[in-house]
Amino acid sequence: MAELWWILAPLGLGVATGLLFWGPRLRRVVRLHRLREIRRQFHQQRERLEMKFLCLASRSSLAPGVPWMECEFEDEVAYVRNRRTGQLCALVGILLRRRHPLAVSSASTSCRVGTALFRFARNRWDTDGRAVLNLSPSETIRFYQDALEVLDQEPVQER
Repeated sequence: MAELWWILAPLGLGVATGLLFWGPRLRRVVRLHRLREIRRQFHQQRERLEMKFLCLASRSSLAPGVPWMECEFEDEVAYVRNRRTGQLCALVGILLRRRHPLAVSSASTSCRVGTALFRFARNRWDTDGRAVLNLSPSETIRFYQDALEVLDQEPVQER
């Protein structure tokens, strides 16, 4: 039995040293795989999320006092993490077109940029219809750079 300890002790020490050396790399690989899966889920659910965003935003005061006619979503998506809470979010650029209620012609239509917020919680994507107005996703990231950590940014691509 004493011989067994002479074998197990160095083996355990070797495993501990290996975990210490390879642990950060292994965690990074697992984190990248997890982010890839989360991104895939977002793209699978994007149409439903955009529709829910529109329904909730139209009920809230996204553009107070002036009804908006339509909302266009950009293709580019930025994935960020809140440094304080660790919550993962997807930022998608939006273009709001609105018309003043007393306007007669479509010439009085104005455009406004913004960023739609989608949150990943409890292993699913959701939205509460909130947006950061007057800032694109990249401007939102720069403005909140102390609070947000960029995980990934997808380039514009055809859907």
